[in-house]
Amino acid sequence: MSLHSHSHPRSRRRFMLQLAAAGVGGLLLPRLALARAATERRFVFVIQRGAADGLETVIPYADPAYARLRGALAIDASAATRLDGTFALHPSLVEIGRLYAAQEALFVHAVASPYRERSHFDGQNVLESGGATPYQVKDGWLNRLTALLPRSSAEAIAITPTVPLALRGPAEVGSYAPSALKQAPDELLQRVEQLYAQDAQLHAAWSSAMAARAMAGPAARQSPAELGQLAARFLVRQEGPRIAMLETGGWDTHSAQTVRMANQLKALDAMVAALREGLGRVWANTTVLVATEFGRTAAANGTGGTDHGAASAAMLLGGAVQGGRVLADWPGLAGGALFEGRDLQPTTGLDALIASAAGECFGLEPQRVSRALFPQVPRAGKPLQGLLRA
Repeated sequence: MSLHSHSHPRSRRRFMLQLAAAGVGGLLLPRLALARAATERRFVFVIQRGAADGLETVIPYADPAYARLRGALAIDASAATRLDGTFALHPSLVEIGRLYAAQEALFVHAVASPYRERSHFDGQNVLESGGATPYQVKDGWLNRLTALLPRSSAEAIAITPTVPLALRGPAEVGSYAPSALKQAPDELLQRVEQLYAQDAQLHAAWSSAMAARAMAGPAARQSPAELGQLAARFLVRQEGPRIAMLETGGWDTHSAQTVRMANQLKALDAMVAALREGLGRVWANTTVLVATEFGRTAAANGTGGTDHGAASAAMLLGGAVQGGRVLADWPGLAGGALFEGRDLQPTTGLDALIASAAGECFGLEPQRVSRALFPQVPRAGKPLQGLLRA
């Protein structure tokens, strides 16, 4: 391949990005800031795409209607990790259970966004945009949170192939994902560096890509544990980002739920464990929010699974979390208590949880965070308080 410095700027930019994708692990970012951050706190958002079943994640074993509604899907509390007199944790969540015992895990049950229909696309749009209805808001709440941080802070990063809606918006963010392509040799990367040395725009983008490549380390496969390790490599750096987002999929369990949920939760558990291990001492300043677009039906369906529902369970994990608790204004699973006669009734707003956790994480005034992150959502409930350690 011959390289020519006189090619059209658009062609050069396209070539540079293609080469970055091949040699820098699929990097898609405008710039990854390497300035010293003004805060030591880290905030990680893990989205569970597909509507994760909160009733199987945090099991309401003491609710008399649980076993009846779930039938063969019901998990015996003796096989799970008891959290308190009402709830138990799915047995696949071994490491997260240990975090709970160490008071570094907090669960919030019967939680939901304002969305009450059952479309994955619309539900994820509401969750990520922070709107009250689908497609009402064009950018994401995580991008708006990034904009609230001091300008000297490093930007946010998504460990995903493209920037998710939650991180889209005017605040500058980055995206990094491992590539399945063979790594480009260092000699070729150096030649491209020299080629664009005199082009201010492309040289800045290429230098940023190289910096991200150095942070990420050797190319990794995209197993959940390896993605957790990759996120930690960025977040642990003093000059790295302070906000990150990770995606998990496969939570739409219409059939064979027992086996599929066990595998899904085991993978999530491995991701969190790898993130914690990779962050080391930084874990003490980290808050991880795990949430899904909506929950699943209270009753099992006829194919060994559950269908799209309303409320679910969310997690706050990390050394900064005041854990060892389950927060739940529990509505119960009796027939008259179910939303539309079929779903766990939402009693806590996911927007309130997000705004409160993010505000406490970065020491921001709760109402200011709530207005910035969820401008279209009516303030129906009070912010949650005392989620993180003082």
